[in-house]
Amino acid sequence: MDITTLIQPALAAGAIIALLALLKLSNVIRYIPNNQVGIVEKLWTPRGSVADGFIALNGEAGFEPEVLRGGLHLFFPFMYRIHRSDLVTVGQGKIAYVFARDGAPLGASQVLGANDSDDKSDFQDARRFLRAGGQKGPQRKILREGTYAINTTQFAIITDERVYGHALSEQERVVLDAMQLTIAERWGFTPVILAADHDLVGIVTVHDGPSLPPGEIIAPEVGTDLHDDGTFHNNFQEPEKFLAAGGHRGRQLQVIVEGTWYINRLFATVENVPKTIIPVGNVGVVIFYTGPRTADVSGEQYRHGELVGNGGRGVWKDPLLPGKYAFNTYAGKIEIIPTVNFILKWVRGEVGAMKLDENLSEISLITKDAFEPTLPLSVVMHIDYKKAPMIIQRFGDVKKLVEQTLDPMVSAFFKNVAQKMTLIELLQNRAAIQEESAAEMKVKFEGYSLELQEVLIGTPRAAPGDQTIENILIQLRMRQVAREQVETFQEQEKAAIQERTLNEAKATAAAQAALTQSLIQIRVNENEGAAALARAQKDAETRKVTAAAVGEQSRLEGQGEADRALAVGAASAQATKLAVDAYGGPEFRLAEQNFAKFAEALTRINQPLVPQFLMSGGPGQESGSSGLIPTAMLSSMFGRMMPEALEQLKREAPRAARQ
Repeated sequence: MDITTLIQPALAAGAIIALLALLKLSNVIRYIPNNQVGIVEKLWTPRGSVADGFIALNGEAGFEPEVLRGGLHLFFPFMYRIHRSDLVTVGQGKIAYVFARDGAPLGASQVLGANDSDDKSDFQDARRFLRAGGQKGPQRKILREGTYAINTTQFAIITDERVYGHALSEQERVVLDAMQLTIAERWGFTPVILAADHDLVGIVTVHDGPSLPPGEIIAPEVGTDLHDDGTFHNNFQEPEKFLAAGGHRGRQLQVIVEGTWYINRLFATVENVPKTIIPVGNVGVVIFYTGPRTADVSGEQYRHGELVGNGGRGVWKDPLLPGKYAFNTYAGKIEIIPTVNFILKWVRGEVGAMKLDENLSEISLITKDAFEPTLPLSVVMHIDYKKAPMIIQRFGDVKKLVEQTLDPMVSAFFKNVAQKMTLIELLQNRAAIQEESAAEMKVKFEGYSLELQEVLIGTPRAAPGDQTIENILIQLRMRQVAREQVETFQEQEKAAIQERTLNEAKATAAAQAALTQSLIQIRVNENEGAAALARAQKDAETRKVTAAAVGEQSRLEGQGEADRALAVGAASAQATKLAVDAYGGPEFRLAEQNFAKFAEALTRINQPLVPQFLMSGGPGQESGSSGLIPTAMLSSMFGRMMPEALEQLKREAPRAARQ
């Protein structure tokens, strides 16, 4: 084979290889894949190098602001160098941060580069960004999900996976790596997510913008008007609108609640804190550290600090009612005040739910007879929810009120009571002491805006190892046992009496038939007696009426007879008087009447006036031998009697006349 024939193909192949190498070295033709961009670096030009900045905006030698997209590109030989860079990809639900290597310098108080215009916020057009005055350094605007064709020579893009940057010096890479670490520590590559079931609230601290005025610790709320598109920053997601609304750097009064919020963590960090929950039966008194200074509404007579309207700096006059509140715990403090009855126990080791009595212990007493017991005590109290702010205003919190005021006051009261009583009196008069203490301490509690409900006194205790009080209690128990025995005997006596009554009742029940018959007979007899009595009473009343009628008739007849006799007597007396006057005196008239009557009587008898014989003699004498009185003797006797009778008549006649 001819050697010439072999050389020609080799020369042709070498020429092709040399041509390809020349083309590569001259960068005349470059291919850019579709998942990359080409960053153009101009190696030489008649215009010279970049005089200011890092990017050649006017055709100078240096990095061009525009990038090459996928495909073949032709260049002037030996003038350009093309650097391929991956497209910037931000994953779903992720955030990427932008660091501008060229641009206007940051202001003296700036932390992040401003993106307050569309030109300054267009990171895919480096020329537009720089021409509009975009600032170098970390930017306020962030990149959301997607793929971006960005000149990574001008803009270094920091994601959670990598840092997109070209031609970075070692120093720049260290800075960007530190930024990536800082953002990761702030969980800045993911949005702020507040789940509804976690009951969290986000406290925001802004790291850019003007500082707070002197004396302020919390930045006020700004840009919260949804209808103001120029200032509504939508919970710090748009830093430029926040600053345009007058926002300040520092901890913010405004908080963020449930939702997903894409916040630049270099601009603002978020601290999640639990929501403030005020349980049912409690209220929350707000002590606010910020806000405007307002007038005191507690009144001139209340000099325990200022009470302000809600929203002002100080103690709010209206407490928060039960519920959940997205309260900024750096801007204020909420004191939970129970409004239901709660118990304070003066018992060591026993603590209530609110732990207000965790430092309380039994009250040490000294009795009148020199015993030193300790007294466990419980106090039931209530706080009016309208008076709760006054308590906080006066004492700071309820625990201070309990430990610094109520504890010494209650202890002193019971110490005074114990000094007036012996130990036995202290034990026996517990109810009276409890009632007295409730009445007196209720008035004192009202002076502290508290309502005392009940005082509960326990049994006095001795110090460990001291059996003196126990011995007294044993004596008291023995006395009580003796009293119980006496009462038992009395009850047994009552039981015996009751048993006897029961037996009598049983006997009565056994003879119930006879008893019932006798009771019926008694009732029959009673009814018959009542009927007889009624009849007798009726007869007596009838007789009484009849007797009264007869008596009245007799009285009337007697009255008539008396009137008749009086009339006859008066007439007879008148006749007699006339007759007496005719005879010359009453004595002569009387004698005449007597003789007339005597004579009439003698004429009516058939016997001789003077008997012929008068029988005389004594016993034992025979009738035939009895003595006979001669008639002459009787006549002599009668003759002597007549003058005496006449004389007697004369003496009686004047008396009869007078009558």
